[in-house]
Amino acid sequence: MADSDKSPVTQAQAEEAVRTLLLWAGEDPTREGLLDTPRRVAKAYGDWFSGYDIDPREYLQRTFEEVAGYDEMIVLRDIEYESHCEHHMAPIIGKVHVGYIPNGKVVGISKLARVVEAYARRFQVQEKMTAQIATCIQDVLQPLGVAVVVEGAHECMTTRGVHKRGVSMVTSRMLGSFHDDARTRAEFLQFVQSGSGRR
Repeated sequence: MADSDKSPVTQAQAEEAVRTLLLWAGEDPTREGLLDTPRRVAKAYGDWFSGYDIDPREYLQRTFEEVAGYDEMIVLRDIEYESHCEHHMAPIIGKVHVGYIPNGKVVGISKLARVVEAYARRFQVQEKMTAQIATCIQDVLQPLGVAVVVEGAHECMTTRGVHKRGVSMVTSRMLGSFHDDARTRAEFLQFVQSGSGRR
């Protein structure tokens, strides 16, 4: 991100934008404690929004078929993520739970976490991110079904506006057998709840 061949905005322009925001907030960007802040913020943005430089589908290209006919549910739960709300640019911090039923092939579990990370490291709306993760897995792996549950604490709600702490938002996307079969969906949700300390 912010490389000269990928972005119309230069590093210097990004840093100047930060100085402008500091001035607007009532600060003096030339004082000692803030002199290096524009560079630090630009660098942080490069990390927080590195997902724009990644195609999540590429993580799922390498699969394994030698699984002795395994065709039961696979669940990866409690994948921690950090994202940012596209409305206020405030952090969203939470966990993602992913499940799928393979159709002859499986993928390394770290790749599922990488798919989550790639979508999280963009400006997001939680509902959209939930759908993006599920659709990506469904399109590339072509499993019998995909389930995604996302939990998120939105700092745009806790540090501004209504200032309500301890509130989390939960979204889900069920595709294939998870959508069509209530028992399959219930089994997945039971796995998720048993791993999240909820009884």
